[in-house]
Amino acid sequence: MKISIQSIPGCRVNEYMLVLNPHEELRNKITRLRNEFSETYKNSAALISKPNIALVRFTQLEMMEERIVNRLKVIGMGFQPFKVGLKDYGSFPSHTIFVNVTTKIPIQNLVREIRDAQRLMKLDNEHKPHFIDEPFIVIGRKLVPWQFEKGWLEFSHRQFTGSFIADNMLLLKRRLGDKSWMIAQRFEFMNLPVTTKQGELFV
Repeated sequence: MKISIQSIPGCRVNEYMLVLNPHEELRNKITRLRNEFSETYKNSAALISKPNIALVRFTQLEMMEERIVNRLKVIGMGFQPFKVGLKDYGSFPSHTIFVNVTTKIPIQNLVREIRDAQRLMKLDNEHKPHFIDEPFIVIGRKLVPWQFEKGWLEFSHRQFTGSFIADNMLLLKRRLGDKSWMIAQRFEFMNLPVTTKQGELFV
């Protein structure tokens, strides 16, 4: 008999998402776009979370959170702040429309560093971390064919520009089944020579 880990007393399971968070003005600009898209194309799936660039999503026991936070803190301390450029729109046919992220290399480098901690993020074989190697900011998602076709017909011709300095990453969490995310931890990018890697101490 297979025992669900969520049914074990004291084993609270959370969903987590590690993100880069644009500054408030840019977040508001993208939120207005999302609201416009939602009203025009009757799609509100993207309105649940704030506009951000997801780096990894994973499901894990809450008791593992402290170890994950400690590991991500070290990664952040060693990473250099960088500028993120946004330009125009892209799509994943036939279900998602998003703002293009033009600064892919530093984000992909950051995701590669985070990937080193994937063992801590894996709950079981059915719940492995999902790393996002192609960064984007969602405008509309979980679209049905008519929403995608009409939405993309419009947005493929529209323009968008924006940028922000990524000087930290946020770990968001929510209880399994909840809709709203809360901030669990913020990790500053400090560009420090980090000596602790892979749990080993280099003196």
